[in-house]
Amino acid sequence: MIEHTVRVHRSEERLARDEQLAWKIAAVATDPVAVTAEVTEMVINRVIDNAGVAAAALARGPVAAAREQALRHAPPAGRAGATVFGLPPETRVSPEWAAWANGVAVRELDFHDTFLAAEYSHPGDNIPPILAAAQHVGLGGRELLRGIATGYEIQVALVRAISLHKHKIDHIAHLGPSAAAGIGTLLGLPTETVYQVVGQALHTTTTTRQSRKGEISSWKAYAPAFAGKIAIEAVDRAMRGQGAPSPIYEGEDGVIAWLLDGPRARYVVGLPGPGEPKLGILDTYTKEHSAEYQSQALIDLARRLGPRLGPDLATARSVVIHTSHHTHHVIGSGANDPQKYDPTASRETLDHSIPYILAVALQDSGWHHERSYAPRRAARPDTVKLWRKITTVEDPDWTRRYHATDAAEKAFGGRVVVTLADGSTVEDEIAVADAHPLGARPFGRSEYVAKFRRLAEGVVPTDEQDRFLAAAVRLPELRPDELGELTLVPDWPLPIGSEGGLF
Repeated sequence: MIEHTVRVHRSEERLARDEQLAWKIAAVATDPVAVTAEVTEMVINRVIDNAGVAAAALARGPVAAAREQALRHAPPAGRAGATVFGLPPETRVSPEWAAWANGVAVRELDFHDTFLAAEYSHPGDNIPPILAAAQHVGLGGRELLRGIATGYEIQVALVRAISLHKHKIDHIAHLGPSAAAGIGTLLGLPTETVYQVVGQALHTTTTTRQSRKGEISSWKAYAPAFAGKIAIEAVDRAMRGQGAPSPIYEGEDGVIAWLLDGPRARYVVGLPGPGEPKLGILDTYTKEHSAEYQSQALIDLARRLGPRLGPDLATARSVVIHTSHHTHHVIGSGANDPQKYDPTASRETLDHSIPYILAVALQDSGWHHERSYAPRRAARPDTVKLWRKITTVEDPDWTRRYHATDAAEKAFGGRVVVTLADGSTVEDEIAVADAHPLGARPFGRSEYVAKFRRLAEGVVPTDEQDRFLAAAVRLPELRPDELGELTLVPDWPLPIGSEGGLF
């Protein structure tokens, strides 16, 4: 691993291309290093994971609307196009629109993989655009595997090093470059071309964090799909010889100088050296529950704490979650968002409210991706009463553990203190989710398959599930004509997206 120091340069300094972060990212993307067996297995797991969460979301409004939009954009003559979740494999659309539709389906339930460090991310968002590009140009599983490994590697490296949310920039600003780099690897593009792609993708995906603040809308699911779509379009432009703003990270009017830590900022970005395998995906983790990642461990804690409290929960005076800065300020009471305590709030808002999530998980001793968000469930009087007793506070030790570089020390949980009616307290704490690699029940292949089956049940016929899984586990061996098998088709008519629209 090589640690690259990144800082702002004045225009007259004329920073050489090969010294720019975008070039270093491109060099990693174009390094023909082999994918390890362990990474191969994890890529397969995440392809399965993405498909499961997409299947469970196929009938939801944002997914139906994105699918309808994609169907308006046929592939150009002479190209295969790409598949869309929910549609037959022979139905193909232009790859950027497949990335759009599939990206929304994967993100809609906020239920796939995660990586948290200086920034936070869902690295599985890289898969839809890379897969769409592979299907469109007629590549096979081996090339797809290499592209996905790169997407994860770049995403993890940027997330470790550069905080975006600190400056109210949405985390898709790391996804645009990582997806672009992954497609560059997939297509075997020259370093110069990938350099231009990374710059274009970053420049066009730096958006504000309001998409995850206050009244959160369906754009939360669309934002990463937008980054994937933009990445494919950037590849097309760069392959036609068109350039990007440069230096995009380090320029005196660039991203770091004006959107991040400013002209005096210094970041250290660790990237694999020449010949080093891309192992970033191995540091990421998936979700057992359909909720924001910092809530995963606390849902697991609630599963054991709820029965322990029993009827005392209904009369408790208060519930305080001692947790990290990030959890407190993003999904906790420290966000100062009244919507996080609103029984009529959107699903997307409730998904980012740890007071709501803990209230329901304590009462139900578990979590469900649909029932736990149902409007009637959110409006239940006893839930609202408990919900409004729950607050978060930042604990410096949990903040330190959130940012720890030692995997054994890194934690995303907290300590819950319940003050009962008689003034006594009940406390419990948890460091990582049960499904985390260091948790009580780490996810392996069987758990990924079980999650897929659970989410696809009632949506996708069993034989269609079997067909998809048989293709997914063979991913590195898939021929170009077999890559279209990495999609799912339900056995009932899908809803049509919302009426209206320009097309």
